[in-house]
Amino acid sequence: MANRLQFGFLLLIALFLVAVLFAVLLFALVPPTPAARGPILLTAFVAVLIGIVVCALFVLRWRLRPYRQLVGEAERAPIASRSRKSTNEGEFVLETFQSVVAQLQEQRKELERLTAQAGERADSAVRFSERIVASVPSGLIAFDGNGRSTVINARGRALLGVDGKAIGLPAESLLRNIPDLAEMVTQCLETGKVYRREVMEVRAANGVRRKLGGTIAPIDLSPEPGARGALCLLTDITEVTQLREQVALKRNLESLGEMSAGLAHEFKNAIATLHGYAQLLQNLNLDDKGQAATASLLNEVRNLSEMITAFLNFARPQPLELDNVSLKELLDDCVAEVNPFFNKRNVQLHSEGGSGLNGTDAVRADERMLRQALLNLLRNGAEAINEDATNRQVSVRRSEESTEDGGKWAVIEIEDTGTGIPPADLERIFIPFFTTKASGHGVGLALAHRVVTQHGGTLTASNSAAGGAMFRVRLPTT
Repeated sequence: MANRLQFGFLLLIALFLVAVLFAVLLFALVPPTPAARGPILLTAFVAVLIGIVVCALFVLRWRLRPYRQLVGEAERAPIASRSRKSTNEGEFVLETFQSVVAQLQEQRKELERLTAQAGERADSAVRFSERIVASVPSGLIAFDGNGRSTVINARGRALLGVDGKAIGLPAESLLRNIPDLAEMVTQCLETGKVYRREVMEVRAANGVRRKLGGTIAPIDLSPEPGARGALCLLTDITEVTQLREQVALKRNLESLGEMSAGLAHEFKNAIATLHGYAQLLQNLNLDDKGQAATASLLNEVRNLSEMITAFLNFARPQPLELDNVSLKELLDDCVAEVNPFFNKRNVQLHSEGGSGLNGTDAVRADERMLRQALLNLLRNGAEAINEDATNRQVSVRRSEESTEDGGKWAVIEIEDTGTGIPPADLERIFIPFFTTKASGHGVGLALAHRVVTQHGGTLTASNSAAGGAMFRVRLPTT
């Protein structure tokens, strides 16, 4: 439509110019007399005037074309509030666009309300997701495609021993104390490999080794291939592992006790006979060489008899006579009893309270049997220090701790400055007759473990950060 109007307007201008040109030529060709040129000038004036008027009308129509389009659009606008059409086109257009503006404002308010609702739902979803992550009982750690941590929940920070500033650290730096886990996270990011129920070992800040179970899986961060992160779930399985080991050890010990208790009786009878013959030989008139051999034989028979007696005490558990026992008083008595033994071996014995004590260190225990177990552990600590060692010290620490289920435990840690326990022997240290010392029967630690287990507690062995051995006793408090 616009092209047609432009073409008509140009055609009219062309005709007007032709008419003017024709009038000029006619004026030039007629004789120069007023009678001849008067009608021509009048005709030209009228033609020019008509042309101007027609051009003005076309120009006015062309200028009013947007207005006519606006009126047409206003007539077609679906305005629900318009009840009648105004007789004045200007008023009609004004009313129409006022109604359109009012509707746009209402739609803008509705859009703002919907946007606010969407924002609230998004914030609620984010808060809900954060609560879920924070409530997960396992440690949850997420890494982006560059291997940097993006999410670490409270349990994860506790297991790794880090704070909130650890967000954004690369996996190698964040997991420097667990290199196996750092390697698995790297492999997961590079290849998308999934690791399930992996067992790792980590040393806590207090030097205690903890076992963690981990699952590492890739996260698709975007639809683009190759863009992946990693999600790591960690669970502290130290107590579960210790419980399994204790159950297996208990079963082995029960089988061993049932099988060997009868044999021990027979051996003891034979040893009693040998002991009698050795004493008889001592009373005979023998030379010095015979007397020395008889004394050596009698000493070996006595050692063998003591070993069998210790084994019988271990193989035939006695029923517990439980009573309220103060661990502080019991430890003080044990320290006083072993002081001469420590002085003889030139070993210093330090006893301290430790952290978490609230004064309620009473436990339900058989005082006599628990005393014997603690004495065995103290003597074992002194015997573990070599004669040529310069740092000769055994430390006893007493503390309390709480578990996630609200349980209260009394903890006793006995640490020596010896050479420690070889990692291969840590799993066998509580097996009867297993010992790493040149002297001894290997029954003391097994007996201590059985006594602590009978009291519903745990006894674990590990190597401290300083290099010596550390035995940790946990007993439920009353």
